[in-house]
Amino acid sequence: MIICPERQKLLDCKTHAVVTGGPGSGKTTIALKKAVVRIQAGLFPGQGVLFLSFSRNAVARILQVARLELSREGRALLHVSTFHAFFWDLLKTHAYLLGAPSPLKILMPQDEKVRNAGIKEDDDEEEWKAWLAAREQIFHTEGLIAFDLFAPKAAELLSRSTWIPRLIQQRFPLIIVDEAQDTGPDAWHCIEILAAGSQIVCLADLEQQIFDHLPGIGPERLDEIKNGLRPTEVDLGSQNLRSPGSQIAEFGQDIIAGRVRPGGYKGVSNMPFAPKADLHATLRIALGCLQKQVHAEKQAWADTIAILVPNAKEATAVSAALNTGAKPIPHKLMFDEDEARLAARFAAYLLEPRDAKPLTLQVEEALSLLYELRRAAGAKTDAAQLLKWAVGCKAGKISKAALVKELQKLLTTLTSASFIGDPARDWSSVKASLRASGQALLQSVAGHLDYLVAFNRGKRIGAGLSSAWEQGSSYASARDILDNALAQDLILDGVDDPDGIQVMTIHKAKGKQFDGVIVLRRQRHDGERILSNFIWRDDAPPYRRSRKILMVAVTRARVHTMLVQQVWPECPITRGYILGSAYK
Repeated sequence: MIICPERQKLLDCKTHAVVTGGPGSGKTTIALKKAVVRIQAGLFPGQGVLFLSFSRNAVARILQVARLELSREGRALLHVSTFHAFFWDLLKTHAYLLGAPSPLKILMPQDEKVRNAGIKEDDDEEEWKAWLAAREQIFHTEGLIAFDLFAPKAAELLSRSTWIPRLIQQRFPLIIVDEAQDTGPDAWHCIEILAAGSQIVCLADLEQQIFDHLPGIGPERLDEIKNGLRPTEVDLGSQNLRSPGSQIAEFGQDIIAGRVRPGGYKGVSNMPFAPKADLHATLRIALGCLQKQVHAEKQAWADTIAILVPNAKEATAVSAALNTGAKPIPHKLMFDEDEARLAARFAAYLLEPRDAKPLTLQVEEALSLLYELRRAAGAKTDAAQLLKWAVGCKAGKISKAALVKELQKLLTTLTSASFIGDPARDWSSVKASLRASGQALLQSVAGHLDYLVAFNRGKRIGAGLSSAWEQGSSYASARDILDNALAQDLILDGVDDPDGIQVMTIHKAKGKQFDGVIVLRRQRHDGERILSNFIWRDDAPPYRRSRKILMVAVTRARVHTMLVQQVWPECPITRGYILGSAYK
């Protein structure tokens, strides 16, 4: 097999290396071939090759390519991990060296919001500083670490220790860093420390740096990599290996450049729709057209389809539309909002056996969980009222408020005897009861459960609850099972993605690939006028950031990308492109 000179340069090099290239140019594939070369050169017992990705979603893609490029024995020596998972492995073992009590536990994002009452960095500078100090104190006194502290604490650990970096370097003589352009300052500092004893190979594409709005991430990262490592540079250019035979990658590059070519692009089509068109009907038509396009181009139906939208609000709207109508369209919503997780915890409580507890205690616990949900959302008035009712229950006084009465009814109806031991059906039963309650808060909880889609994506959740039922004919510790599964899902998100239709934001799609992709454009209001929602807030002409994000979206497809666009307002980014009709 003949390998092009640039790729061979990476396979032969003994120094650090940086591989640059556009979407689908084969960066992951050649990096895995590099891993094969290193494995074949010989490893000591216990050694392996570490493949790190900043994007959790990219892990699934790397594992998929590894199955094609590596033998079973080779795959056993390849350790693919997210930065978060790598940092967690370090910290849960060694955080005591930083003064944290053992065992270290994760402060889940939803619980962090409960503790800080939903405050955001741009809400109040002094309150945010106070929370950062409190979060540090929680780490040292309670042994709880927030996700945002993973990278800083790992960097501190590696900086202060001599032996821990040496152990990692001895275990992983080759470390491959995927999407290196998006590593934050702390994550990159960790790599710099390990570079003293391991060969580092960085894969990067500045045109896909869509997290540069985050602190410490910017186009200067690639310069820092080159200046810090003095690596062998391998440029794969814009050659498209992800969707060979199509012009999807070229379309993405033209979007970045603002270049409009006179002809269309093979593998790219456009489907316009009216602003007042029914979204369910529009998406059903689009999915049918996309399947036809994929089948025509690869002689097989699409196994994986993504519907990509700019933000979480749009994702929930698309999911809701797919669920409506006489024939709902099965799909998976990639949704990780903290309120949804807290709503799931409340539902898990309703699954748990409570027969031995007095009703007043059950109501108190239920109100406390709802209090956490509303506090995390920043609804201080609602949260205060729920807490007041919970305190009253603790004193033996159950409020006569309508919500509290409905809670009593739910708690006496949803007992272990009312469940059948099938987690999916019992979860649906809880959702149905919440919807039928007539109480807005409880109905909103049911809505959050729809968006979590826990039992469509959470194999760990379903398996844990099934195991609990098998052991005791009840869902004992359902909340613990849920929390453990969600913690793993946050660290390993995307590893066990199923086939079918997935709905997600463009940011969550980074690092993924699908047979077919629908990129949905609708409208947004900036306070003054209606605009295309492909244009991000605070982005001015020539819309550099918006173009990069859209390029990432359109290049997620292996076979066909379809732009499904509202005819008005016109989008300045997609204006003028001549694209094939989706209705072929």
